[in-house]
Amino acid sequence: MHRRTLIAALLAAAAAPAFAQRPLLDSLTQRDASRGIKDALGLAAMNATTRLAQPDGFWSDARVRIPLPGLLGRTQQSLRPLGLSRPLDALQENLNHAAETTMPQAGRLFVSAVRDITIADAIDIVRGPDDSATRYLRGRTETRLTSLLRPPMTRALTESGAFTLMRSALREVGLASTTGNLRTEIINFATAKALDGAFFFIAQEERAIRRDPVRRTTDILRRVFGS
Repeated sequence: MHRRTLIAALLAAAAAPAFAQRPLLDSLTQRDASRGIKDALGLAAMNATTRLAQPDGFWSDARVRIPLPGLLGRTQQSLRPLGLSRPLDALQENLNHAAETTMPQAGRLFVSAVRDITIADAIDIVRGPDDSATRYLRGRTETRLTSLLRPPMTRALTESGAFTLMRSALREVGLASTTGNLRTEIINFATAKALDGAFFFIAQEERAIRRDPVRRTTDILRRVFGS
């Protein structure tokens, strides 16, 4: 019985990722884990938000392209087969371009949030699955990041002319009387979807750092995840 248990334990250890087998018991190694996770997440966040800040960063990628919310989106979909959705299509594209301009500030917010990761949390993250750092970051920061990103998103939408486009589009499709709270709905929806896009690419970047030695660009990343 003891022999079978020992064999099972050895097989499990052999199947585990290299970083999960590390003891992570002494304080130096724990600090390394914390620094490594902060480096990895900070790098992932900056790469993701830099990517989305490029021209058409959201618009050209169906995985993160921001749709129109609620009534606007439903009306757009119903008018598209009739060839009448052009005003709402223009509004959607404008909204995506506005989201691009908020990404540099989003990147700074992510990097600031990464500083709050504790050593205990970092050890769990190192031992966790390929997107565990991203899920940790999202769980701990999404509400706060949403509040912090909403003002720059509001400015971006206003300065881009999105709300002017919205009013014009609603007039063209016969929905001028529904403007009401659509402005707030667009702001909240665009903010949430912009963060969804950022977290999507942060998770991709985290997986790449964990799996590809070439992506471990600092000594601490190589020490924590392997060279």
